[in-house]
Amino acid sequence: MSAPETVVEANQAPGTRSERKQAAIVAAAAAVFLDTGYAGASMDEIALRSGVSKQTVYKHFTSKEALFTAVISQMMGAAAATVHHDLPQVENSEELKAYLLDYGKRLLTVALTPGLMQLRRLVIAEAQRFPSLARQLYSGGAGRALEVMATVFESLADKKLLVLDDPLVAAAQLNWLLMGDPVNRVMMLGNDAIPTPAEIKRHVAAAIATFLAAYLHPDQR
Repeated sequence: MSAPETVVEANQAPGTRSERKQAAIVAAAAAVFLDTGYAGASMDEIALRSGVSKQTVYKHFTSKEALFTAVISQMMGAAAATVHHDLPQVENSEELKAYLLDYGKRLLTVALTPGLMQLRRLVIAEAQRFPSLARQLYSGGAGRALEVMATVFESLADKKLLVLDDPLVAAAQLNWLLMGDPVNRVMMLGNDAIPTPAEIKRHVAAAIATFLAAYLHPDQR
């Protein structure tokens, strides 16, 4: 398996020579972790794939766990940047529906990227040994999504587009409507279960319709 799309390629990384080396190490580490799992990954192989010495790898990352943490951080940060955009001008129910549909498609498409799904499996497999890794994956993924959307929902409620008692609960319910079944299927059945763009579009439309049936302001119906 090659390095996931969310990892910056070494020759595209900006910054100093040291920063480019670090980016190359993280990109190589992502490929190795996804190929072999955490336990099977070796710092020798990571050094070989990144084109640096093992001493250089340890100069940037003191342990395999620290390097795995950097991979999680980089991948989740890149994914979040793709999903979470600034809230556009939303003034009525049609604009609200269009915004939520676009958000839902971005969220689900990115979440189901094979590299990110494999990362999720790896972290779950290592959760008992390294609970901090699981916390980092959650806070950079679902946790961040809930916080961002809760803030968005507060703004939409102020505009009397949504009616809700707890923005965070509403965000969690939307997240589950969008992510629950597709993510569970791919987690258990593998990449063959990744839905097509047309299937994602249909699933997201149904999820948004259910969400708006519960939370759309009566004046917007």
